[in-house]
Amino acid sequence: MELTGTVSSGLGRAHIFMSQPHYQDQFRDVLGGKAWPGTLNMEIDQAMFSHYIALRQKAGIDTLDAPEDDRAAAKLLDVSDYERIRIRGFLRDGVSFGGASAFKGVVHHDGQTIECAVLIPDLTRHVDVVEIISMAFLRERMNLNDGDRITLSL
Repeated sequence: MELTGTVSSGLGRAHIFMSQPHYQDQFRDVLGGKAWPGTLNMEIDQAMFSHYIALRQKAGIDTLDAPEDDRAAAKLLDVSDYERIRIRGFLRDGVSFGGASAFKGVVHHDGQTIECAVLIPDLTRHVDVVEIISMAFLRERMNLNDGDRITLSL
């Protein structure tokens, strides 16, 4: 499966979650090493939206915010070959940190490829934004700016 879209700025809060040791221990299993303490956001192309909805559904995320046509199209897609890796949430100092699902992939831009994972948090405000994690600081390594086109291969 390929997902295409444009790089976009997020809320600037991912580092709070990504830097937590409990998550980092689990990201090592997904990425093979320590994850960069942040995510790269990609606004997904409308033509790919049903594919992303299918992954969200596999992750157990409520997709009722998505248009009915995209939800119906997602049900027709076979995502059984894509391994869902569970990221467990935890409680620390009375603060709850939620779980997530990850799907391994590769991000492509301008002839460059870097291993990554799509991270789908159990609780998110994003419907059409894909969060990408990697051991590399993707914006810097791939010279990415908001509006740049990227492709994810899962």
